[in-house]
Amino acid sequence: MRSWRSSILLLVACSSGEGDSATVDAVCADAPRLSWESHGQAIMTEYCQPCHASGSTLRNGAPESVTFDTQAETLVWRDRILLTATIDEPTMPPNLPLSPIDAENLRIWLSCWE
Repeated sequence: MRSWRSSILLLVACSSGEGDSATVDAVCADAPRLSWESHGQAIMTEYCQPCHASGSTLRNGAPESVTFDTQAETLVWRDRILLTATIDEPTMPPNLPLSPIDAENLRIWLSCWE
């Protein structure tokens, strides 16, 4: 039986960008309620903003146009973040992998809640 966690990742990976809101609602129904304020901002600040903050002086090759200073900026890149930072073998962040708990919380927040 597939857990809601793997269902979220499968749903996001297979989505065409629009997604089926009924499926997302069903998958996320039992997920904890996470928000930018409760989890997203802290995770982005610790793991992503060293390279992806607008004021970062050491971007390590991160494109200037990809910043995660705010919730709105982060959500623009939601699908890309899910596919690079919350998979089994993440490619982001390159130098400091997310802890398993932070990866799971990031996955839930980006998949289920804004």
